[in-house]
Amino acid sequence: MCDTLCAIRPAGTLFAKNSDRPSTEAQLIEALPPRSGGGTLRAEYAEMPDAGAYALSGSRPDWLWGLEHGVNEHRVAIGNEKTWTTLDPAKEPEALIGMDLVRLGLERGATAGEALDVMTSLLAEHGQGGVCDRTTGESYFSSFIIADPKAAWVLETSGRSWVAAPVSETAAISNRLTLRTEWTRSSPDVAAGTDWDSFRHPDAPTAHADVRLAASRACLAATPLADLTPARLAAHLRDHGEGPWGAPDEPDAASSALPGEYRPDGAGVSVCMHIRGFQNTTASIIADLPADPGAPLRAWVAPGNPCVSVFVPVFPPDAVPAALADPAAWRAFAALRDRVEADSSALSPIRAAFAPLEAALWREADNVAPHPERRTAFAESAWRRVSEVLASLQAPVS
Repeated sequence: MCDTLCAIRPAGTLFAKNSDRPSTEAQLIEALPPRSGGGTLRAEYAEMPDAGAYALSGSRPDWLWGLEHGVNEHRVAIGNEKTWTTLDPAKEPEALIGMDLVRLGLERGATAGEALDVMTSLLAEHGQGGVCDRTTGESYFSSFIIADPKAAWVLETSGRSWVAAPVSETAAISNRLTLRTEWTRSSPDVAAGTDWDSFRHPDAPTAHADVRLAASRACLAATPLADLTPARLAAHLRDHGEGPWGAPDEPDAASSALPGEYRPDGAGVSVCMHIRGFQNTTASIIADLPADPGAPLRAWVAPGNPCVSVFVPVFPPDAVPAALADPAAWRAFAALRDRVEADSSALSPIRAAFAPLEAALWREADNVAPHPERRTAFAESAWRRVSEVLASLQAPVS
């Protein structure tokens, strides 16, 4: 389960995602350097000619080649969602999986439109198939938001079939098909005028997705487009079902209670995911893709559940703390999550320790952003400060 959203503003596009995956699966946040083409490239299961890669930064489960979400040097951001359709993914041979397509789109696309073309061409050539969740052995297809500073697309797939629609201002996706007849591009097998919802499996549950999709759409609708900020999206990604909270520019705000136990009707499901012992938010990103080519590309990344984490300021594609690629960093935040899920009263002191630091880092990053020569050192220093507070929290907080 995941939640992805974007907003195309006059100054550029904001992109955000919570990656929800198995509770014990570490997720690595790393910078990936550019790569020359030539030879053979192996994704998780499929091989293809290596067309080279743009520099990018992204987040991936520690056992996967592909990415849950990321941003490349050309200011393209992509994130995916698991979806259920009438085609059974378990019966498909090993091919590409959604996380492969996220990474390949970022490696090869200099605009959202180019990334869409890359991803759909690869779908046509290779199809989709293969285990996507090592914990359960589940295979699935994906939907995507693909964004750049001036445009964005929603892409939804079922095997080799797909439809895509341009984003006019805002879009959100959450583990279900959302496009009906408003798509403008498709694979050749999808006839003009087809209601894409007819590809949705009739027995697929949607309540868990509908709750989060409604919350994301409400977040985007609640603020005038020009006033939407990364801090507002950070608060949304921490939503426990009672609304946004914990914005980095509001460090003194009270913590929000954790959601209750999960029920099939969608109760207990929230954007900041806590389906205890099964699925949690395991990494988050907010990216600011400025339309001004002279303005810096910025992102904020949080390992683990964002309610017990820090949105660390980074400067893609390369100014990302190296320690975030170590599973140990993720596991330290997972330990805080486990503590809070066992005793919800632990959340307030954890936020009291992290919130002032997060607010300070965001302010300082604003000052560093215009100075490329300072960005890498700042990102590493920011992580050292986070890790110091994190270490202080490893003993029970009273």
